[in-house]
Amino acid sequence: MIKMVNLHLKLFLLCSLLVLASGHSSRNLPVISFDEGYSQLFGDDNLMLLEDGKSVHISLDQRTGSGFVSQDLYLHGFFSASIKLPADYTAGVVVAFYMSNGDIYEKTHDEIDFEFLGNIRGKNWRVQTNVYGNGSTNFGREERYDLWFDPSEDYHHYSILWTENQIIFYVDNVPIREIKKTEAMGRAFPSKPMTLYATIWDGSDWATNGGRYRVSYKYAPYVARFSDFVLHGCSVDPVEQFSKCDNAPKSRSIPTGITQEQRAKMQQFRKKHMQYSYCYDRTRYRAPPSECTIDLNEAKRLQGFDPVTFGGTRRHHSKRHHHNKLTLNRFTAI
Repeated sequence: MIKMVNLHLKLFLLCSLLVLASGHSSRNLPVISFDEGYSQLFGDDNLMLLEDGKSVHISLDQRTGSGFVSQDLYLHGFFSASIKLPADYTAGVVVAFYMSNGDIYEKTHDEIDFEFLGNIRGKNWRVQTNVYGNGSTNFGREERYDLWFDPSEDYHHYSILWTENQIIFYVDNVPIREIKKTEAMGRAFPSKPMTLYATIWDGSDWATNGGRYRVSYKYAPYVARFSDFVLHGCSVDPVEQFSKCDNAPKSRSIPTGITQEQRAKMQQFRKKHMQYSYCYDRTRYRAPPSECTIDLNEAKRLQGFDPVTFGGTRRHHSKRHHHNKLTLNRFTAI
């Protein structure tokens, strides 16, 4: 037990030194080839490595999806890839770029997710972020957004910064969500080494309008393209349980948090593009989860976007509506 405590302390100290390097941009971090950091997870020939060795295509057809996985476990760091999503009709298709340790900690796993949810023709992809810690899968922390560009037209950067105290999701170096470790989260903040994954699969049961629109394989194969891989963190040997942080390349370009300029961009993004946040969902939580910081403007905007989910209103019941108006005041006053 003492050895394990010392191990975790050593991992924390070494990883903190790595992550706390100065800098606020990922543009100068080293980009690795696919084979340097990743291996195929599943999908046989539905994964295609390009000749340059730095780009890979994963596809979904009627036979199977596909995916790849990092060769190392990581405890904290900055992780990124450029992704170009499938075009045209993509309803039911899910492309995921995420961290997890579910293969090691089956009942207490951690997870940090980017999930891209396909749509019908003429409707844009949506991006969903989510976080689990210590097996808290019964308590979803989802947020969903649209984007200010068409993610199927070109490559765009999607990045995750994970430290001991915070998680930040970035799109093209713009932070879109910040999760801070708080007492209210308890052990639900991801704290154990995780692996990086990228997958494409059939999520017809839920991905598009709650399963109303499903994958149509007449448009297959659906191809997601990945490039510009960044795996810059504290790697941990899964067998011998020692840290490789002292062998990791040092960089002055690892983001350490959100600058004032970035925070303004994040607030603007959330104001224009956020479509869902678990913190405001009245159908799931009668009161906001204690970890949530309620923003009055966000609450009102989301209520206008979806009065039932975010306002608790029930059509044709005026008394109920009046009661829920009082409930809104309770949400927004916290």
